Amino acid sequence: MTTYVVASSKSWNRRVVENSISRIPGRWFFLENREQITAERFAELAPRYVFFLHWSWMVPSPIVDEFECVCFHMTDLPFGRGGTPLQNLIVRGYRETMLTAFKMTDELDAGPIYLKHPLGLDGSAQEIYLRASEVAADMIARIVAEEPEPVPQIGEATSFSRRTPADSEITAYIQDLERLHDHIRMLDAEGYPPAFVRLGPFTLSFRKSELSEGRIQAEVEIRRDTTEER
Repeated sequence: MTTYVVASSKSWNRRVVENSISRIPGRWFFLENREQITAERFAELAPRYVFFLHWSWMVPSPIVDEFECVCFHMTDLPFGRGGTPLQNLIVRGYRETMLTAFKMTDELDAGPIYLKHPLGLDGSAQEIYLRASEVAADMIARIVAEEPEPVPQIGEATSFSRRTPADSEITAYIQDLERLHDHIRMLDAEGYPPAFVRLGPFTLSFRKSELSEGRIQAEVEIRRDTTEER
């Protein structure tokens, strides 16, 4: 029986493996942290493919060189290589994108492409990531069944800079409600620093933004900022 590996640190990808991907014919293993990504472990498993879903770290060259590693990136490569693609797309005003499955190489997001599939960018980041996981599961099923030959990326490459927690702050550059709504929703996901604003000694963090009839309704958490106290 052919062996496959899915690697992801996100809980929603574990669920899609358990509920969907594991039903694809084959022997499936799920790895959820960097410590498990070793050449020794992969040599033991001998996978046909290693699928990386929402993976934020470079994979060591011995693994990429020896095994067929497939990564999923939320842009129409070669456009938008680099980190935090979802947030970089939304902050630029994009409402849809392509989920790209490509073969990993030593150059970041530059490998040849197996498949692309349209992906809408409506809703919170959490909702988009869940939707992307379901799309990726369908793409994985197709790759396993058809074993397509990846083709080189075509066109001019552009890159995104990885966003930092400080970029989550709501600043004066946001001048309208739609942009504010986008700023809140694009950060509203498990493991991401939420949109926030500082007010005197307090930090206000926002989630679950809804924009309707010229107003935003959102959940807010208020904490005392202890930065200066430390």
